[in-house]
Amino acid sequence: MLVDRYQGRHSTQSQEAVSEFEKAVFAVAAHRPGIKPLKAALAADEDFVAALALKGLGVSLLCKAEDLAAGRAALDNAKRALIRANGGTEFERTLVEALGYAANGAFKKAASRLEARLADHPTEFLCLKLSNALRFMTGECQRMREVTGLALRDWREDDPGYGFAMGLHAFGLEENGAFAEAEQVGLKAVAAQPADVWGIHAVSHVMEMRHRPREGARWLQASRPLWPLCNNFGFHMAWHLALFHLDTAEYDAVLDLYDRDIRPTQTDDFRDMANAASMLWRLQQEGIDVGDRWQGLHTIAFKRREDTTYVFASLHYLLALIGAGDTDAARELVNNLRTRKISVPVDEQSAVADEVGIAAAEAILHLHTTGGCAEGLSEIARRLPSIGGSRAQRDVFMRTLVLNAAEAGEAHTFTALNRLRSALKAEDRFARLSAERLSNSSNKFALQKRASVGDAA
Repeated sequence: MLVDRYQGRHSTQSQEAVSEFEKAVFAVAAHRPGIKPLKAALAADEDFVAALALKGLGVSLLCKAEDLAAGRAALDNAKRALIRANGGTEFERTLVEALGYAANGAFKKAASRLEARLADHPTEFLCLKLSNALRFMTGECQRMREVTGLALRDWREDDPGYGFAMGLHAFGLEENGAFAEAEQVGLKAVAAQPADVWGIHAVSHVMEMRHRPREGARWLQASRPLWPLCNNFGFHMAWHLALFHLDTAEYDAVLDLYDRDIRPTQTDDFRDMANAASMLWRLQQEGIDVGDRWQGLHTIAFKRREDTTYVFASLHYLLALIGAGDTDAARELVNNLRTRKISVPVDEQSAVADEVGIAAAEAILHLHTTGGCAEGLSEIARRLPSIGGSRAQRDVFMRTLVLNAAEAGEAHTFTALNRLRSALKAEDRFARLSAERLSNSSNKFALQKRASVGDAA
């Protein structure tokens, strides 16, 4: 048995394979492309179990139907390698079993399997990173913080991966509202590991939630040299920078970032689509003409309107379809979410669709077809975390619910929604803009009421 520097235990006899796998784990931690070292590890040992499992987990987390299918194919390869390794190590079996769950869309079960391993081996960094990623996608921020907090009790500052582990913990703290501690831990993470873009990202989240846009923009600008080294996470870092510029109404800067750094290429990765669609949606909410930028997103969203494997992704595809003016396709997508609930009733994402996804999609569609409505909006807002993603990402839906209530002239619902939003995010410029929208709607309804009374008289 060989042990890598991140405490993974391998049945291979190839030190070269282990060394290449260490590079792949670093790439995962630093959000950099990891396929090259994974291929090198498998070239050194074609039965390197952890590399086969990590490859499958990476593709499964992309969430599209064909990605889950590719994950299941990788699972078959990993299982055969385990057999040839006489059952492998417990670390390897953990990764393969987690892949078995993830490739079938059972992300919570996959995370639980990894966390069971961490309970006895808290310094196995890859299990910690993968568990954190899975809980992020299932919206379980409290569990993210709990797992990293418990694991870090056994870490030393000179352990490989310590800075990355601290960055994971910082993000969990931020998502649970412990902003001061999150910033402190995030700064410590980045000091320990300057390549930790997730830790940098965690600190930027604190600044976003605490409404510190100018400071946040400076913080992210300083990290720009790391972005080209990243995989598509670099696009997401640019998205965060654009959020800060949006909050200060620097719209030209937002659009420039969109074209150069957020959507420089028309990928169909749901994370890239979420960055792009949510930014254009925010801009349009503020009355900014985004030109023909919706069209590239529409092509991909239209193709994905039947793929409801991940509700978070589907809701962003919905934004792209509506933004491009394709109401018919938007209705199809909403109907496909309803169908998923019926056709796949015992499934994590079917449960999410039933709990909040369908209602959220209907509210978004309603606002852009027949006008604002207030029915059930507060309950949708309370349940939004289950779709996954971060507070900052879900805020595009919170903003839309707020505008729904404003357009309907429903002051009580508007106030309730803003109270929920302000519990997550300090008052920002949008809060003031939406209040103006409510005032305009209320005045409009009052004028209509006076006109009807006059007609009746």
